[in-house]
Amino acid sequence: MVNSADIGEQGSLNPPLERPAALTPPIAAIVLVSNGPGELSTWVRPLAERLHRLQPLRPRQSDAPCTLHLVLVPCPNATGQEHGVARSWRLFERVVPAKRFWWLLLRPGRHGFSPRHGVVVFLGGDQFWTVLLSWRLRYRHITYAEWVARWPRWNDQVALMGSAAASRLAPRWRGRAQVVGDLMADLPDAARQADPLGPGGPWLALLPGSKRAKLQVGVPFLLATADCLARLAPQCRFLLPVAPTTSVRELLAFASSSNPLAPLYLDGEPRLETSPAGEPLLLTALGTPIHLQTSHPAHGALSQCALALTTVGANTAELGALGVPMIVLVPTQHLHLMQAWDGGLGLVARLPLLQRLLGVALTAWRMRHRGFLAWPNISAGRLVVPERVGALTPDEIAAEAADWLAQPERLEAVRMDLRSLRGQPGAVARLAQMVRQLLPAGLAS
Repeated sequence: MVNSADIGEQGSLNPPLERPAALTPPIAAIVLVSNGPGELSTWVRPLAERLHRLQPLRPRQSDAPCTLHLVLVPCPNATGQEHGVARSWRLFERVVPAKRFWWLLLRPGRHGFSPRHGVVVFLGGDQFWTVLLSWRLRYRHITYAEWVARWPRWNDQVALMGSAAASRLAPRWRGRAQVVGDLMADLPDAARQADPLGPGGPWLALLPGSKRAKLQVGVPFLLATADCLARLAPQCRFLLPVAPTTSVRELLAFASSSNPLAPLYLDGEPRLETSPAGEPLLLTALGTPIHLQTSHPAHGALSQCALALTTVGANTAELGALGVPMIVLVPTQHLHLMQAWDGGLGLVARLPLLQRLLGVALTAWRMRHRGFLAWPNISAGRLVVPERVGALTPDEIAAEAADWLAQPERLEAVRMDLRSLRGQPGAVARLAQMVRQLLPAGLAS
């Protein structure tokens, strides 16, 4: 019998309210594991985007049978902001911050890792964390090894960057390994032509780093260098890409009196203005304009720079992949602030009571036994780009940069050398295919 409450004003039956159907639980998961900002932008993001293009994945397709996650692992070189940056990309169903890693191991179900099948992919950090995670989740395991695969016994597949990593792999494990190439060789030509810089130039990029220890030294040092270079080469224009794990406000703070090192290099505090194109512009106290690139990644703008002044780290690998000549700077006059080393001693050096004494001793030792610091030099086993380590001054670095800018044929030779080191593109596609082959049958079709 029809209830009168179900009769509308026109005497017809009102249809029942439609409730959204519950989403079918995913069958499998792909879990990318990484640590710092450099690895996120150059390895994780390209692979995640490629996987989304190859097959339906959550969260972009809500009813897909497979979901994509990112797990950040403990790392002394991380900034703590990586999870926020990764979430903003909207590539992952779930981003687990490093501080939740141990809780994830204890109770993976509460973190949304419910599928019975999956693949864990190592893309930065300590490879042992992915061994633990894949064991705990009972997922298959693949490691992207840049230099060495440390736990091949516990990997279903090993993706090797090149011959150096392959030569370090014991013969018994080579059957599960494949050389895919350098993931950063895939920086697309289209991206390199994006974000055209303004006329004039040449353009010089300033990369002070993304971690507090580097920014505290690098921001005032490079701003002072820009002031010096503006006098030596008035035609030079400056670009400062703002790292995704920092902000314009933070850069201004490191260039202000709140940073005890700033008065050692700068005659006054810079101010933030807006360029005629509506972009943020940092104007030093001496009037040198520095264009701030706030969109990420900044590959398009960086690739148009004639030269870069940069700290050590993953940014040297990015610049090398883009073919941008660089001068790598390590000002050792502030050793007590340069404790961004990894490993057990790096952790001990950051203990409050031992930080100053042991941190300085550790850093000084590392500087004396450092080998190459820039990734292009490490990869080539020779000096491709200059590394300046010591009690550096903005005046001497500006003079060297001006000398480089006055020799475009020299810069072009370095640019070609850098491009040759990266090899052929296609590594991201090959790694994505290896990941898909480890998924349950039918999901990678």
